[in-house]
Amino acid sequence: MTPAERTPAMDAMLANHLRNAQPALWTNPARQAYLPAALQALGRSISLDDTQAAAARLARFAGLLADVFPELAATGGVVESPLLPAAALQPALGVAEGQGRLFIKADHSLPVAGSIKARGGMHEVLEFAERLALEHGLVLPGGDYRALATPAAREVLGRYQVAVGSTGNLGMSIGVVASALGFQATVHMSADAKEWKKDRLRQRGVQVVEHTGDYERAVAAGRAEAASNPLCHFVDDEQSFSLLLGYSAAALRLQKQLAEQGVAVDAEHPLIVYLPCGVGGAPAGITFGLRQLLGPHVFCFFAEPVQSPCFMVQMLADTTPGMGDHPSVYDWGLTNRTEADGLAVPRASLLAAELMQPLLSGVFTVADDTLFAQLVLVLDALGERIEPSAAAGFSGPAMLTGTTAGQAWLRSTGIDAVLHNATHLVWTTGGLLVPDAQYQGFVQRGRAVLAAQG
Repeated sequence: MTPAERTPAMDAMLANHLRNAQPALWTNPARQAYLPAALQALGRSISLDDTQAAAARLARFAGLLADVFPELAATGGVVESPLLPAAALQPALGVAEGQGRLFIKADHSLPVAGSIKARGGMHEVLEFAERLALEHGLVLPGGDYRALATPAAREVLGRYQVAVGSTGNLGMSIGVVASALGFQATVHMSADAKEWKKDRLRQRGVQVVEHTGDYERAVAAGRAEAASNPLCHFVDDEQSFSLLLGYSAAALRLQKQLAEQGVAVDAEHPLIVYLPCGVGGAPAGITFGLRQLLGPHVFCFFAEPVQSPCFMVQMLADTTPGMGDHPSVYDWGLTNRTEADGLAVPRASLLAAELMQPLLSGVFTVADDTLFAQLVLVLDALGERIEPSAAAGFSGPAMLTGTTAGQAWLRSTGIDAVLHNATHLVWTTGGLLVPDAQYQGFVQRGRAVLAAQG
């Protein structure tokens, strides 16, 4: 909504809900409909050209990826997820007839890493490998990157280390891809990372370093250790342009998928996208790509757990004087404890936050019980298996149509008049690799929540 439509009572209610870990919606008063060709973040200019360069890099490595990962042989090394029509799910989510169509961008089924992190994580590892390969003459510009699978090339890459700090899914992506290419791979994991993810990484030959603190401390420890090793490349989820641009390349593929499904994106047919958010790099990269590629009629919302709303807290600070430059969820009396382990982040990426100031439409929060309930609704309606963090976006449509703040935003943008033509796109982010015993536990809890709700 516009600043003129925001009232002190609404702001006070938002702050109260935020502090009390209740679901809330914040809408961005600084969003710009029309953008310059390039945007600034942390002193660097990025544009759609950078997104296209990331997509081209992924294409150059496709042959090698198909050789290294058998699960990519059928796609020729392309890592992509389907765009799924989800009309059968709409009644359960409260999306009434005349309120638009629902689709799922099914990154929970992405091969290799099993989550959205395959996009950015794979891109950054490949960018590092490409630089080393060209420096050492392992490949020539325009050459066949499958040469990096030879013993001689792997011996060279094996001298180098790739490290990352993670709650789980990014570590899975970085560790699996780096190890497969021959790098020494190290993942610094926080206390809230799931044991099965640590076990899976170790099975792939990845060194897992466990930390007693949260995500922020794991990243800091990994960054400090990497700084002492000149042969180590640290993938910094809080500050990495390479990660962000890898995620942004998804917009190019989604544009084609929307066209194939007959989905228009224009003033009469708005596209509203709901993206789970941890530190912010993945949803920010996708939002950047979509807004640059598809224009002002794409409206992106981030979804966060009620105890870990780091991006909402940061965006409030960026648009409200006197709230500090880089606040933490702990500053709001929140615990940062959530079953959505991939979203358990206390402080947002400043890179992502700065980039999102003119792009993002809003942020909303979701209770853990709701994540489990919606995981079950997705299973029952569509047969799709997602993890709790991947369910965060499914509250988005009802948050817009069923709350005072959401309805005010719909009116302020004019979307209320064309809502029947809108496309709601929920981006699911992980679930493919969750062990069956773990997943059945998720389902059991979700069914208990639904039963209690009657």
